[in-house]
Amino acid sequence: MLEQLFYGNTLRNWLISILIIVGAMLLNKAIDLLNKHIIRKFTAKTKNRLDDILFKMLEAPVLLGIALAAIWFAARRLELGTPVETVILKAYRVLTVINITWFIVRFVNALLEEYLAPKAADQNSHKHLDIHLLSILRRAVLTVIWSLGIVMALNNVGVNVGTLIAGLSIGGLAFALAAQDTIKNVYGGFTILTDRPFRIGDRIKVDGFDGFVENIGIRSTRLRTLEKRMVTIPNFKLVEASVENISEEPKRRILMKLGLTYNTTPEKMDQAMSILRNIPNIIAEVDPKDITVAFTDFTDYSLVITFVYFILKPADVMEIPSRVNSEILRSFNAAGLQFAFPTQTIYMEKE
Repeated sequence: MLEQLFYGNTLRNWLISILIIVGAMLLNKAIDLLNKHIIRKFTAKTKNRLDDILFKMLEAPVLLGIALAAIWFAARRLELGTPVETVILKAYRVLTVINITWFIVRFVNALLEEYLAPKAADQNSHKHLDIHLLSILRRAVLTVIWSLGIVMALNNVGVNVGTLIAGLSIGGLAFALAAQDTIKNVYGGFTILTDRPFRIGDRIKVDGFDGFVENIGIRSTRLRTLEKRMVTIPNFKLVEASVENISEEPKRRILMKLGLTYNTTPEKMDQAMSILRNIPNIIAEVDPKDITVAFTDFTDYSLVITFVYFILKPADVMEIPSRVNSEILRSFNAAGLQFAFPTQTIYMEKE
């Protein structure tokens, strides 16, 4: 009975081929169970996460590779005719290359996940890697690997890759000419993510807009202005414009002009400047090493003191000036110092 022919092959050969495929399925199931219940528990106890990620990422390509090998050996044992065998051979070559490419992609992805992703997540690290730059790097690397894999797969089945690439190049040139602005924006986005003139969350001034960066995309960047409005700016404009990154300032400069009345004596003027110099001793967020106080001007109605101070980060740049102003007002009133306001004195002579 086992020697009877079915579609050109004995029943024995059909059963052996089927058993090879079933055996591969059982082996895959055993590997899956072994990985879940033994290997993962073992790797979880190790200090680094690389082995955990590798076993998780590489399991699927390995299982697919075993299945492909089993189907190949099972098919090779049978006489299926030249056309069918040719189709199976080409399919096997394509799938094998794709599976190897998938294996490499997941392996590289595991390495990026282990060594670069933590740096992107750690905002305080001096080796901080922008999370958007990591995303672009990941896509670029994986795209290159997949492209090479697909080219090799097509080459294995006799496709003239050179002719195909030439055709794609002509089409790509026509597409590039029709989408120059889009390409400029994509290049601008890549430039922003590599040069990093600003990051998400930074407050910037550009092109008349002042706000916080909410998203850096490939084509455009979204800015939430101080009026809470969303502004979308094409990336190529950001690359060409002068961008002021307010968030990168080490401290905030505050300039004040304080006008005292003309009846202020030199002694009182010195007292006023002493009060201003003492501000950092009262308000800790004011930098004591970078403060300027000077009697600078005689204006039409006031004697002007110029007061320049810096607010240390990360103090609130709205709250601290308010506290400084309140302290100046309180101290000047207690010292009897009078602020000037626009006045005019008219002298009349009687003949």
